[in-house]
Amino acid sequence: MTNVAIIGAKGRMGQALQACAVSFPEIKIIAALDKGDDLAGAVERADAVVEFSHHSVSAPIAELCASHRKRLVIGTTGQSELDRAKILDASSNVPIVFAPNFSIGVNLLFHLAEVAVGILGGGFDIEVVEMHHRHKQDAPSGTARRLAEVLAAARQIEYDKNVQHGRVGITGERPPEQIGMHALRGGDVVGDHTVVFAADGERVEITHRASSRETFARGALRAALWTADRPPGLYDMQDVLGLRREV
Repeated sequence: MTNVAIIGAKGRMGQALQACAVSFPEIKIIAALDKGDDLAGAVERADAVVEFSHHSVSAPIAELCASHRKRLVIGTTGQSELDRAKILDASSNVPIVFAPNFSIGVNLLFHLAEVAVGILGGGFDIEVVEMHHRHKQDAPSGTARRLAEVLAAARQIEYDKNVQHGRVGITGERPPEQIGMHALRGGDVVGDHTVVFAADGERVEITHRASSRETFARGALRAALWTADRPPGLYDMQDVLGLRREV
């Protein structure tokens, strides 16, 4: 039995995690915490912590888990570079699965996008389009950012120099190495992500659409179990699913 503490229990994902946990007989939710609760006490009693709360909380939770030698799953996105560095530092003491999306389908999308770049070559322009519900706080989504990072690495170009977030005005001709990034917000969309490969005369589109948060919750709980026999380190769902490609 793995004792799990959920942080962000009152949020949409926190509620989905609690609902999904009943289908995992090997998991026992020993604490469901939110703002103002005793995090340190719950972490001390847990085997693993699953955090879906706010980006400002992720790094302190990682440091807390590292000090108590507790495994950690982080599904929150939008962290600063400094906080991401703190999470990486904490992973030297405990296994941490830090992923922008825990859906099996989305992680297959990452894999297929990387494969597509290798097959299609440099003659195809790349655009990423994502859509989420009106309440989402960050843009682009962590999933879209990770998708663009995968595409940039496969193209052997720098993310920061080549990803263009939207376009307005007289932009001039599209640079061949540019990766367009577009964030749509509205309604109750759980999460849609599309990568477009466009060339003269043809276009390839790979899309994943999520209709329920259950797919993310199940993946996060699966990741929490997966960390049981892993050494300290920073992992993501590509590792959990065995999709990591040797480059």
